[in-house]
Parts: sequence; C-alpha cells; structure tokens
Amino acid sequence: MNNYSVDAYPVRSQAVIEAPPKDILEGLTSTPKRLSPKYFYDSVGSALFERITRLPEYYPTRTERKILAQIGQELMGRVRPEEVVELGSGYALKIRTLLGIHGAEDYLKRYVPFDVDDETVEMAAETIMKLFPFLEVHGVAGDFNQHLDKIPAPAGKRMVVFFGSTIGNLSPLERHEFLSAVRELLRPGDSFLLGVDLVKDRATLEAAYNDAEGVTAEFNRNMLRVVNLTVNANFVPEEFVHYSYFNEEESRIEMHLVAKSDQTVTLGAYDTAITVEAGEAIWTESSHKFTRDSATAMLSAAGFEIDQWYTDENEMFAVILATPT
Repeated sequence: MNNYSVDAYPVRSQAVIEAPPKDILEGLTSTPKRLSPKYFYDSVGSALFERITRLPEYYPTRTERKILAQIGQELMGRVRPEEVVELGSGYALKIRTLLGIHGAEDYLKRYVPFDVDDETVEMAAETIMKLFPFLEVHGVAGDFNQHLDKIPAPAGKRMVVFFGSTIGNLSPLERHEFLSAVRELLRPGDSFLLGVDLVKDRATLEAAYNDAEGVTAEFNRNMLRVVNLTVNANFVPEEFVHYSYFNEEESRIEMHLVAKSDQTVTLGAYDTAITVEAGEAIWTESSHKFTRDSATAMLSAAGFEIDQWYTDENEMFAVILATPT
C-alpha cells in the first residue's frame, strides 16, 4: 500500500515566474547585492550540498551525525515522539539514525519531510517509506519562511527537527520569526531538536567553506542558474568567483560571488536589467556560529527552554533539545 504523499508549495515554478518573487529583485538592486540561500536548492544544488557534506574539510555534517548516533537511543527514549517533522530534510539522511532506533516502531506513527525542492522531498519520502514501512510519510515541498502552515495537523506527540545549523543562515530577525513560527507548530509536551554550529578557530571555519575540490564554489555558483530559471535571467555563473571568510565581529561565515568583469544582467520576469561591476560581490549566504549563551538567548526569546544540550568531545557542534515554554 502506498503510505506517503507530497504536498508541493514550490518557490520555483511557472506560476512563480508569472508572479516573480520580490526578494530577488530587491536583493539585486540593494547595496550590497544579495540573494537568499533558499535559491541554492534545486535538484542540482541539493546534490552538490550532499557532496559538500562528505568533504574532509566540512566537519558539521559528520560531527552532527556522530552526536546523533551517540545520543539517539537516550533522546528518543526521553521524547517518544509519535510524529517527526524534519525541516530542511534534504534526502533524509540524518533522521534515519533516530527513526531506526530500537523500539521506535512502538510509538512513531508519521514522518513529515519538509524541503524547498519537491523532487528532493519525493525522494526522501520514498526512501523513508521503504526503510521504515511502519511509518506514514507526508512530504511538504515549500519555503520554511512561508509555508510552515502547510504542515499537516499533528498525528500525536510531535518533535520538529532542524539539522545542519541551517538556523545560522538566517539573520537575527529572520531567526526570531522562524523560531516563533516553529513554536506555533508545537503543543505542550512537544519538542524541538535543533543543530547549531559552534564558534571555533578561524582556520577550521574558513576551510569548511573553501574546500580544495571546489565543490562549495560550484554550489555557490549554482544559485545563479536557479535565479536564471526563477526570473528568466541571463547570469553567466562562470563569470563569478566564489569567496567566503569568517566575519569575527558578527560571528558568521559569509559567502559571496564576485564578478570577474563588468556585466549587464537581464531579469526578464521583472522586465529590467542590472549592472554588476568587476570586483563587485553578490552576498549569497551567512552562516552564523553560536555559543551556548547565544543559542540559549535565541531560543528563549522565541518561547523555548533548553532541555538537553548535546555536543561532541571537541565542542565543534551542538544538538539542542528544546521544549516550548
């Protein structure tokens, strides 16, 4: 029996092109120019990011997986969720550690993968259905800044998970708005599991976003291909250089695309054009790094309290179990 479904609320579709998103035009006409990280993720971008997670320089994914493997049995026994909602699920690789915990089939009923790319969500849903046939799977494809209200009504005690320190890609205001929206998904007794990357030495941080193979650079440039499709633009990704560094004052990695030459780019969906000068940067991502104090303050302001703080032996990364207050 087919026990999964996927609801799609795409940010990239013909309908979107007919009514183009405002943020691309606003970002490309601002100073400095900027684009939202959500435009990294079409099917190509998702595949490139999966490659990034396996690179030797990129510690967050393997460290988070190590933590989950160590705490999984205790965590799931503590929470005993009937439903797991995973925001930014990707191909549902990390969540398998928790869904496959011994005894989970006694209480788990449903898994809800949520991601921006509908093909990725479908693949995640199909894979989880095959691996864990006791689960109902209900996928949602959409933007977590817009479509959290499309998540189905809870199937019981709910745990929302948000791995990968994706929370760090948001500005402080965006983080607060997002966490407040997540808080609205939860009832008394529910929980929120959050991965956060921790502050550490500059060399380790910068190497993670400047890999020797150039996969991160290709991932960064792929954003321009996505923008081309979204708003009928004519960026030439190869005419941009990947650049990233740690902004210590703001406690964040910044990723940029720097133009090699003067360019005029047509944005067909807006019937307009922009100029990009040689050496000018388009800011594509911020990845904020946290301390325990800053993570606690962030969660508290949105109506959460920390139940458990899990980290690795080197305190590179943390997984936080929080509950609504």
